[in-house]
Amino acid sequence: MARKPANNPFESLLKQVPKPLRNKYVLTLLAFLAILLVLDKHDLYTQWKLHKSVKQLEKDKEYYHEKINEANRDKDVIENNQERFARESYQMHKSDEEVFVIPDEDEK
Repeated sequence: MARKPANNPFESLLKQVPKPLRNKYVLTLLAFLAILLVLDKHDLYTQWKLHKSVKQLEKDKEYYHEKINEANRDKDVIENNQERFARESYQMHKSDEEVFVIPDEDEK
């Protein structure tokens, strides 16, 4: 006598799932993609945050290069006009001079 297969309670649900999703290779591929996209150490969210961080660091780098160039220009001006810089910045004067400081209206 041949045995009749037992009724699987999930058989009706399994028939409702599209045929490609019942394939074990497709299921393996979907599980692999889920791990890569969501569960992995280097998932999409982490990569997005790292990319954003790199962009911010590049902006900071550009800002600091501009500041360095500005400081070098100021250094050149100071080296070429030491006396003028000392008189303007530190109110230095010769012993026989009087210095009157007139502040700019913009500095108030």
